[in-house]
Amino acid sequence: MIEFVLGESDLVDVRFAVSPLSELTLSLRVLKDPAKYPLHLPWVRGIRGVDADVLLALSTARGWTPDFLSPRPLTPFTRIEAEFAALREIPVRTMRRHYRTLFGDVPDALRDRGRVLDALEHYWHTALAPRWDRMRAVLEADIAHRGRDMAQHGLGAMLSGISDRIAFAAPVVQVRIAGAQPRRVEAGGQGLTLVPSVFARRTAVPVDAGAPPLLIYSARGAGTVWEKGRSRGPAALAGVLGQVRADLLAELAQPCSSTDIARLTGVTTSAVNQHLRALRDAGLLASQRHGRSVVYARTDLGEALVSHSLEQGSSVVNPAFART
Repeated sequence: MIEFVLGESDLVDVRFAVSPLSELTLSLRVLKDPAKYPLHLPWVRGIRGVDADVLLALSTARGWTPDFLSPRPLTPFTRIEAEFAALREIPVRTMRRHYRTLFGDVPDALRDRGRVLDALEHYWHTALAPRWDRMRAVLEADIAHRGRDMAQHGLGAMLSGISDRIAFAAPVVQVRIAGAQPRRVEAGGQGLTLVPSVFARRTAVPVDAGAPPLLIYSARGAGTVWEKGRSRGPAALAGVLGQVRADLLAELAQPCSSTDIARLTGVTTSAVNQHLRALRDAGLLASQRHGRSVVYARTDLGEALVSHSLEQGSSVVNPAFART
């Protein structure tokens, strides 16, 4: 059992953050053992031209990785350029200490620091950067959901909603991670950082027992990242709202940004925004700004309207956007 003990100042300093470098690091688990991550197979099958020897050496058979690859984000929406710059400032001795903590020694493929850093940056630009906007939209949507959950039901309910492996008995956050050495970490005014991930299967914490409290967890809607389909709104709903707005409402089974919806549906961003605002004004959607994006989600009324229409058996899939 991992325990994070939160003081009074820590309880009001529970924050969410998105870290591109953490996503890169967690994705190495998928490369290591793709069979455990069936949702990500469409992505991993398309990866070519990366330094596999280095990338595979960076994680254990259990998928654990050196802590320096999952730094605690200092801002809510960290840029990968800033994280790579910080990574290049980490001393060689620190990297090797983390390797030895995890592997017992420094693996041969990781002895050349420059090769490791170059491999990571090339991997980002080849495998992750082209999909980052979609991934970020899912992560920001998850944060919006957790924020509403915490505001409505409290910190304990929000944390238990993340995973059945997390429990909160004030002032202690308990995290069950199979195989991890039990430890009790006093937050000591450092707060608790929660990082949603597309690639995390369950939960993850730093390997170093002295690291600041950090909890990585699986984001809602992670399985939709690689989908190429488009939902077709029920005919009955289209008769009331029009086909475009019915399609958009159907598409928002998971919260999503307007930019990402435009990319997925092929409708211009300005047109999508106009329709989404109309649906929001009608009480069918709620919106919240996160960083550079506005995330939309169906309200209870929107959920009820779509569900009722689907129950009438009138939902079909647009064959022009058939899912792979």
